[in-house]
Amino acid sequence: MSMHGGGMGPPGARPAVARGGGMRGRISSADEAAQRAENAEAPKIPHLLRRIAELFRPHRAALTVVVVLVLVGAALSVIPPLLTQRAFDDALFPTDGSGDIGEPNLTALSWIVGAMIAVFVVSALLGVWQTFLTATIGNRVMGAMRVRLFSHLQSMELSFFTRTKTGVIQSRLQNDVGGVASVLTNTVSSVLGNTVTVISAFVAMLLLNWQLTLIALVLMPFMVIAQRRVGQVRARIAAKTQESLSEMTAITQETLSVSGILLSKSFTRQKSEIERYADENRNQISLQVRQQMSGQWFFAMVSIFMSSIPAIVYLVSGWLITGGVSGITAGTIVAFTTVQARLLFPLMGLMRVALDLQTSSALFARIFEYLDLKPAITDGPDAREVPAGADAAGEPSLGRVEFDHVSFRYPDADADQRPTLDDVSFTIEPGQFAAFVGPSGAGKTTVSYLVPRLYEASSGTVRFAGVDVRDLSQESLMSHIGIVSQETYLFHASIAENLRYAKPDATDAELEAAARAANIHETIASFPEGYDTVVGERGYRLSGGEKQRIAIARVLLKDPAVLVLDEATSALDTISERVVQAALDDASRGRTTIAIAHRLSTVVAADVIFVIVAGRIAERGTHAELIEAGGVYASLYRQQAERPEVATR
Repeated sequence: MSMHGGGMGPPGARPAVARGGGMRGRISSADEAAQRAENAEAPKIPHLLRRIAELFRPHRAALTVVVVLVLVGAALSVIPPLLTQRAFDDALFPTDGSGDIGEPNLTALSWIVGAMIAVFVVSALLGVWQTFLTATIGNRVMGAMRVRLFSHLQSMELSFFTRTKTGVIQSRLQNDVGGVASVLTNTVSSVLGNTVTVISAFVAMLLLNWQLTLIALVLMPFMVIAQRRVGQVRARIAAKTQESLSEMTAITQETLSVSGILLSKSFTRQKSEIERYADENRNQISLQVRQQMSGQWFFAMVSIFMSSIPAIVYLVSGWLITGGVSGITAGTIVAFTTVQARLLFPLMGLMRVALDLQTSSALFARIFEYLDLKPAITDGPDAREVPAGADAAGEPSLGRVEFDHVSFRYPDADADQRPTLDDVSFTIEPGQFAAFVGPSGAGKTTVSYLVPRLYEASSGTVRFAGVDVRDLSQESLMSHIGIVSQETYLFHASIAENLRYAKPDATDAELEAAARAANIHETIASFPEGYDTVVGERGYRLSGGEKQRIAIARVLLKDPAVLVLDEATSALDTISERVVQAALDDASRGRTTIAIAHRLSTVVAADVIFVIVAGRIAERGTHAELIEAGGVYASLYRQQAERPEVATR
């Protein structure tokens, strides 16, 4: 659909892409800096942790199994240190009643070693199973979140996409959702496993010796406080990092598309675009390094402290033994240091998870910010299908389009600007060919947006088949409307695949019939691969006239009751225009047609012509009637007759 046709935006409004700093329009550095600062601040989402937890609700059964595996694995992890104590005190250095050390008990030692190996084997097997389950759950949650976000974006109104860069949207789907992947995959098992392991280890340490346990606990409160502050810093850096990734994605999407490459080459701006990308890349590298390094000193200090505990234990044990404290044996000391060593990794793991959660909260907030967007145009609770029968007078209603005192102002228009459409009323009967003409910016294209409810009328009523479009389901309404725009969009796929976008189950015979009706079959047949010919990105391997006729064939395959032609021939040369116009004339037969006219010569046969000036219908009638009236239409037609290059866009 044309983004620059008459009335696409309010007068004086900048194109949406200009706000994003894209190639086709740059914002000022001050505006860009302000936008970056706004984007880098993570939105405040209420009940964020609860909403993250709800993502796992469909996987409760699997999560229960994971919890059991984690608990069993954590319990098993404490057994080897206790067995180590028994190995030392009961098997390697057994003592008799008098306290003398006897010969090693090899039988007992064999049983203890066998039990330790069995525990290791069972723990390893449970770990593999647990990893499989957590990876499956995490990736399914991430996939469901990505599909949910994509589905929600599909429901957003057209104005959302005209004011948001495509690259930013892509970044939310790819970078932000991908950025929380490890948290979704590992958080549950890591938190549960490490928590249970830490608690079990502390219990085991208390059982071994409570005095030595105090040494491992003394600095815990300080580490928790430090971890929280580090997490806050990392969260801020993460938000800035994702905003930078969004900008890089937007630059890539804009500059490496076919249109972007053609534009940069035609203006010899490749170097400036490379430098723009390189600047953002340097910013991204700096942020990534800062994110990686934030907290490293904290973890280094934690590691030094935890690694130093065994040496401190040896020293304290010596003091306690010298002081006559009983119950401290070689087995106790070895077992205690073993438990403490096993405590290091789960404890640091818990702290890292806490940091990851704080960091990822910014990404989750950005994702939920999009999920919380409310579409401006939604189906009502009693939305119904488009009626296919006759009206109260017995006349066929399907194909009738009515505007009843309709006014419209674009959402981002200034309050003091005039409405794009102002109190517009008209009726187009089923099967009529109606044309809308007028100066640039008069509001012609806006009419074509309000009929399929791509935008909502600010006031008044738009009716389709005699029913207010707000009372119809959007899917049913759009299924009866076909649109052929000036800027034809074709996918990077074969001609057949592009045609079947309108009707996925269409047969080859139906494709050929639609192509013949659009005067493009012979051209397609002349290609070496026929309907399997790949058209290239946006159809750049085809001429403008060929693309337009394929677009017409695609609409004919849909077979809509109402056909909207949005300046469908304005960008074509004279020869291509004649061929395409002939196809459009054939496509218009037997259906209501609304044409946004670029060249007035294409609508002289229209049943009714509406002349829009400054958002109002200034004149209406047939070509002959308007010429005879000698008003705006007659003046425009005379200008084009004298100067064919003059266009009313």
